[in-house]
Parts: sequence; C-alpha cells; structure tokens
Amino acid sequence: MSRRKEALSAQPGDADLRLLKIYRKVVECGGFSAAEVELNISRAAISMAMNDLETRLGLRLCQRGRSGFSLTDEGAEVYQATLQLLAAVEGFRTRVNGLHAWLKGELNIGITDNLVTMPQMHITHSLSALKERGPDVRINIRMIPPSEIELGVLDGRLHTGVIPSLKTLPGLDYLPLYAETSQLYCASGHPLFEVEDVTEHQLANCDAVVPAYAQTPEVKALHEPLRAAASATDREGIAFLILSNRFIGYLPTHYAERWVGSGRMRALNPARWHYLTHYSAITRKGAPPNLVLETYLEELRRLQKGE
Repeated sequence: MSRRKEALSAQPGDADLRLLKIYRKVVECGGFSAAEVELNISRAAISMAMNDLETRLGLRLCQRGRSGFSLTDEGAEVYQATLQLLAAVEGFRTRVNGLHAWLKGELNIGITDNLVTMPQMHITHSLSALKERGPDVRINIRMIPPSEIELGVLDGRLHTGVIPSLKTLPGLDYLPLYAETSQLYCASGHPLFEVEDVTEHQLANCDAVVPAYAQTPEVKALHEPLRAAASATDREGIAFLILSNRFIGYLPTHYAERWVGSGRMRALNPARWHYLTHYSAITRKGAPPNLVLETYLEELRRLQKGE
C-alpha cells in the first residue's frame, strides 16, 4: 500500500503566506478571472501561484477549466486553515503594534547639571512625547557628572545619558543634540564690570574660578591666561563665586542669562572670550531591545531633524 506524500515539512514562510493570500482571494472571488481584478495581477500569474501552492502542499486544491471553478475537498479544508492562519498572523501584528502604542516600563536617564535652561529643549520635549505615547512609563532622572553617566550607561544602571562630547568611548553610541555657548563673566561689583574692552593683561590680574571637571584642549587653552584662584565641580559653583564679586569665570550663556538680564553679570569681550560645548545623548552598544528607550530616542531624532 502506497503511503501518502508528506507535505509542508518546513515552517510556512513569507512566500507561502503570499500564495495563501492569493488562494484566499481566488476562493472568495469564485475563480481566477474575478480575482484578477481584486489582486491586480494577471490571470497567468494567479495560475502560476496556484500551481506553486499545490506543489508546495502536495494537494489538488481546485478544479478549473471550461466547466468552471470549484474546490476539491482538500481545497475546502485548506481554505478554512488559510483563514485561521492569516487571522492569527494579523492578530499577532495587531498585538505587537499595540505594544508600540502602549508603552510600559522605566527610562533611567543621567543628565549633566544646568541644562534645563537650554533654549533647545530637546530633552524636555522628548520626555513629554514619551509620556504622551506611554502614560504608564516611569522616568527616573539622575543629575550626575559626565563620567558617572558614562559608567552608568556602560554597566546598565542607566538606559541613556546626556553629556558634553569631550571624547568617545568604544562601547557607546552617540546622538549629537546641540551646541552650548559659554562666555567669560564678572559680577556687577567686580572691577572689570564697567570696562568696555578688557585685555588679556587685565584678565591675568584678576582671580578666576576654573572648572574642576574635564574640558577639551581648546577650552583649557582659554583658561590658561586666567589666574586660577578657585575651582568648582559644576557650573552652579562657578556662578556662586562669580556672584561674590571676587572672581571671573566662564558660564553657559543660557545659564547666566538670569543674572545678565537683571544687571548682576555681564560678559567680558564676548566676541573673543567664548567657546562651544557640544552635547550628545549616549546609549550602550549592543544593549538589549528596549521599546521605551527606542521611543525616547526616536523623539530626539525627530527633533534633531526639525520635524
């Protein structure tokens, strides 16, 4: 007694799904001619697809010819199985898309101090968009130095961070965000406050506060003419000392604006004494997929493109 040929030993792939979709439409249209219009492919292409499907399944699915179109018993069974399979595939797609629409989880982000007054509020707007798309997402922000942010992202304690782009580490990916302008400032009670054109010699005779955190060689060169009499680990510490009227020092323009606007600070020769600091969002290379993080980064990229 001959054994029936075993068919479809491999898992259905994309090509099989395409053939099954054509088959479903042929059955629903009652033949090749009507399906030709619905599928927007030629009758010859439909016939070829049906032949391929029958070969793949090892079954005769339908009778076609002058007598018309009709399903075989096996063809009717395959049609019902096709409906179930395609419904399951669509259900899977809908469910996964639903996960994208309803985000859950946490975003742990490290940020360098005093960026909240940046006029380009990319971080703020991206976090807002993230909460709009995922109301249940919990956002945890840590305000810590750049070196700690890098370590946190590398060891997985942080999902992402925002740091000045001073150097690149091989284990991190960088998304450029914006550039921050810093200028040299003194306070209203300082001897240089009323001096219009401050010279390098005058600067050298004044006590200055210098940053106690990493800087690029270009920024370090701008601090060399200054008489370093104090240091600070962040920009708020620098501002404290400038406002004492005893020190000059560099601050980001967006951060100093509150005191400049009230007449308590002024920039010294801003066309000459200034520098740029570029900031990037960092993530760990090869990190496990994280839909919350990807959504946040998607919003950052969108803002970068000006969309």
